[in-house]
Amino acid sequence: MNSRLRRIGRVLLWVIVSLVSILLGVLIISSIIYPAEYVFRVLRWGTSDVYDYQKFPERRINKAEDEFQFIEQLNHPQIEEIFISHPGIDDMETFIQETSTQALIVVADDTLLYENYGEGFERDSIVTSFSAAKSFGSTLIGVAIDQGYIGSVKDPITMYLPELADRDARFEQITIHDLLKMSSGIRYEEFPFLNGDDALTYYYPDLRQLALTNTEIIDPPGEYFLYNNYHPLLIGIILERATGQHVAEFFEENIWQHIGTEYPASWSLDEAGFEKMESGINARAIDFSKFGRLFLNRGQWNGEQIISEDWITASILDQGHPDEYYDTSFGPEIRDAAEGGYYQYMWYGLEREGGGNDFYAAGRYGQIIYVSPRANLVIVRNGETYGPDMDLFDWIEIFYHVASQKIG
Repeated sequence: MNSRLRRIGRVLLWVIVSLVSILLGVLIISSIIYPAEYVFRVLRWGTSDVYDYQKFPERRINKAEDEFQFIEQLNHPQIEEIFISHPGIDDMETFIQETSTQALIVVADDTLLYENYGEGFERDSIVTSFSAAKSFGSTLIGVAIDQGYIGSVKDPITMYLPELADRDARFEQITIHDLLKMSSGIRYEEFPFLNGDDALTYYYPDLRQLALTNTEIIDPPGEYFLYNNYHPLLIGIILERATGQHVAEFFEENIWQHIGTEYPASWSLDEAGFEKMESGINARAIDFSKFGRLFLNRGQWNGEQIISEDWITASILDQGHPDEYYDTSFGPEIRDAAEGGYYQYMWYGLEREGGGNDFYAAGRYGQIIYVSPRANLVIVRNGETYGPDMDLFDWIEIFYHVASQKIG
């Protein structure tokens, strides 16, 4: 018996030593290929969460001098009734808690009808954007075009990033439009470990270098939809070079300080001081709702045209009748990706008969800015998770249902 136990012990020891050796080998090789800071982040931090903004450096974004306040008609009974009329929601307080929702805000006709917080959050608590930041970056391209820093979305990206053409002449065929539409033809593979593009574009300490040296073309531009975090990174570099400003500074001066924000915000950075364009805006939910209001009002804020109306139309296809350039092509894969909707300039859209489409910015775990022109409605939701047995499109189905009801 003792002899058998010793043999089992030797086998277990051999297995443990082998596994440790393999792990050490992977770490050594990874540390040769990748910066040590990147390897450390992937192994120490693991899967992303909504509190990662506390780990990254950041660039502050100052609030507006003149705060805008919505008319308040809180505890509006009709709003709760509308939510509860959706299958699966029996009580709003229970729903907020069970779905790990940090903030849920409903604004209709410039009236704050519902504002509720869970997970110990309050109005002044910081929430993060994750991929909803992509819609902000897209908007800044429109502002840069409006102000003459960028010619148009038809500009080849090599006009601003010539080193890409030095590496591969095919980059000259990719336009800013292709980046905005997630249709550049650039490779993107979501491996779950160190060499996966999800981890690289999230944790890499020099995202500019990564985007300019690690991108590889595998398809012709404009033919296939592929959700790809290299696109917003390249957009950020284009914005920097075209405007001569940090992205967060350009955002603060041209949007954040013009929409009555109540609180400062921040944009998470990599170690080289570049904005995390794919994920990193941190603010308060009430101020995210004001960004939604800006788009609801077609780029106008209390009489001032912050973003051109043409750009709003191109970004969200709210007329429902795109021209030949602002198309909703790519066949079934984009419909599958948007659950029957469409994807335009880093905004998702949901068609409504006769136009006036709903649209929304969305990030991981259900960070959502939902806008319905038909209902004159903005809904903001932030959360630690989507909720049990839920995903992004479960939330979108709920918000579409709310926006389809007559409020008031």
